[in-house]
Amino acid sequence: MILATTPTLEGRTITDYRGVVTGEAIVGANIFKDFFASIRDIVGGRSAAYEKELNRAREIAFEEMREKARELGGNAVIGIDIDYETVGERGAMLMVSVSGTAVSVR
Repeated sequence: MILATTPTLEGRTITDYRGVVTGEAIVGANIFKDFFASIRDIVGGRSAAYEKELNRAREIAFEEMREKARELGGNAVIGIDIDYETVGERGAMLMVSVSGTAVSVR
């Protein structure tokens, strides 16, 4: 499955537009991750725990989008948009949503 943020794929011909596909994932960070992330925010640096959860959510969202493209008969998704949000009380959950257009290419 070819995935691209661009509206075309260089060297490939789009033969059919299959439709808009999406994928979403919401993951929560437990209290220990929240605690250590807040300490890291105070002293500076990156929060490896949050980065790991964000990567996991993104992978889930992309896999969901790929599966929907396959169900529509597509072998690529173009024009992909990725959106990150925090949701829930005090932003305790991370949400990743992706969308694009499923296409058939040769």
